[in-house]
Amino acid sequence: MGQSLPKPGLRPFLPADVPLLAEIFRASIEELTGDDYSEAQQEAWASRADDENFEKRLSDALTLVATMDGSPLGFVSLKDNTHIDLFFVHPAVARHGVGAMLYDAVEKLATARGAQRLTAEVSDTAMPFFQKRGFQPQRRNTVTIGDEWLANTTMDKVLAAAAEGSKPS
Repeated sequence: MGQSLPKPGLRPFLPADVPLLAEIFRASIEELTGDDYSEAQQEAWASRADDENFEKRLSDALTLVATMDGSPLGFVSLKDNTHIDLFFVHPAVARHGVGAMLYDAVEKLATARGAQRLTAEVSDTAMPFFQKRGFQPQRRNTVTIGDEWLANTTMDKVLAAAAEGSKPS
């Protein structure tokens, strides 16, 4: 029998994480979104990691970091307990359960804190991931970054606790 790989851990975001999370952000965009976005769109989007608001977005939200042996693999930030603001995993661990672990943790936290739904502005690349978790598309959006226009989709999900609370007794 083969050995199982160690499972990633989860921890809260620390200010010292910013440079590595910015690298994960850039690498994820550059290596995973090429089928859905042009090179110019990817460059414009990835440049947001260099924006002074990047650290603020991470610190102003509940941001969780997935780690392996202390090194960040991915992160998710939950703003106002209802909106998934940033959600990226390193391309080397994409489709290996890191994103699912991060999402599951954020959904559990939001539900425990009384959220009735979650929303996210989802890239075309990430749409299947969110649909698999019960998110429904609400509207298409166009985002301008510099001279580039990028499309994404606002999606939302009614959380189980909210759905159960609305059922007749």
